[in-house]
Amino acid sequence: MPRLTEAERSELLPALDGWALVEGRDAIHKRFVFDDFNAAFGWMTRVALVAEAMNHHPEWSNTYNKVEVTLATHDAKGLTRRDIELAQRMDQMTTGTAKR
Repeated sequence: MPRLTEAERSELLPALDGWALVEGRDAIHKRFVFDDFNAAFGWMTRVALVAEAMNHHPEWSNTYNKVEVTLATHDAKGLTRRDIELAQRMDQMTTGTAKR
């Protein structure tokens, strides 16, 4: 899968809610905050099933009610449409569960 072109970046990245480029790396990052550990871990479990079906696995960590996520396609050594799709799916899956 090819890395995003500059035109694709200009179109796709601004449409992502709360995702930011990682300094010094071709990746995007977002912190999700939930009501408690159960909500955070439940969301991670649901996302894991989607990620596995996509064969695209996030870099993430969980501390109590927070989940830090970084997305990049390792084979492409940077951002691809697969990262954008997984970010969008993660955002959709937080509807009604994550704090803003």
